[in-house]
Amino acid sequence: MASTSKSEQSYVQASLLAPSPFREDGRGLLDYRHIALETGVAPLANGSARISIGDGPHGIGGGIPGTEVLAAVKLEVEDVQTEEGVDVGRVVCSVSCSPSAYPNLTNNALDDLQSDLSSVLQQTLSHRSLHPPNLSILAGRKSWLLHLDVVVLTDSGNIYDALFLASAAALRDTRVPRTRGIEYKAQNSRATEEDVPMGDAGRSGFDTRALKKSTDFELTDYWDEGEPLGKSESWPVCITLNLLPPIHYLDATPLEESATMSRLLLFFAFPNSSSGNSVLQGMRLLGPGETDLQIMKTLIPLGEKYARDLKRGLDAKFHSEALRRNPATRNKMAR
Repeated sequence: MASTSKSEQSYVQASLLAPSPFREDGRGLLDYRHIALETGVAPLANGSARISIGDGPHGIGGGIPGTEVLAAVKLEVEDVQTEEGVDVGRVVCSVSCSPSAYPNLTNNALDDLQSDLSSVLQQTLSHRSLHPPNLSILAGRKSWLLHLDVVVLTDSGNIYDALFLASAAALRDTRVPRTRGIEYKAQNSRATEEDVPMGDAGRSGFDTRALKKSTDFELTDYWDEGEPLGKSESWPVCITLNLLPPIHYLDATPLEESATMSRLLLFFAFPNSSSGNSVLQGMRLLGPGETDLQIMKTLIPLGEKYARDLKRGLDAKFHSEALRRNPATRNKMAR
């Protein structure tokens, strides 16, 4: 989103394409800025996280002005029979951008950006292969509607990677309240046939003792407790390959993004961490530049390697956050 001149863009391109590539902050082509993670930042949410790539305004980064994104998850009960809910639950994603993060954009341009970011996040995270199995409450009656709300606080480049990192961390931090089905039964009474209408089989039409399924539910946990969201470690991460043929580089700054014609977004999920298998959940090519299909085929395995490294780093940071927030877990690990 940076406003730069053609001479600045040419200088950046020449620096990146030099035999010894040079970046304004001294990083290598495949190096990320410092990534900081903080979970549990929204007390009233079922799960939340803040990601900073570089140094955000809240000072949780590593000293370089960077990108900061906040994500929060809220669970809402939906009636499957009368509302838009589905039996297995739904996942709805939305992205909002702080006007201060994009001071040069008009209101219409900011709305378009929010819509595009929300579309990418929704299409990727709502895929049925990623659907959590524990969003159903009562089969055919009640289910959980999962709202994932993401706010872009600052954007200093590489916004898509930050969006998916924050979303994955917030979803892993989410706890689904445990529920217990309730079946209503009528008490024994001495009502006569004249007092109570009769059903077709000669039973009372008001006799709920014939119900064999739960008709309602109650919470067995407090609203902020419960079990982890199913498939919590399978949420995908995004790798943005900034293409400047014949090279590509990671974690671009706004000045570098303005000098790059094309960006390839790769969304990788790792459903089974023990086996190490990966799934390409989607991909998107941004920018006016063209990319040969053969080149893209060679970039996908490289993107998978970068995504695996990024996922490993996210796992380590999430584990350290869990130890920080849960003294019992910390004491257990120290033994």
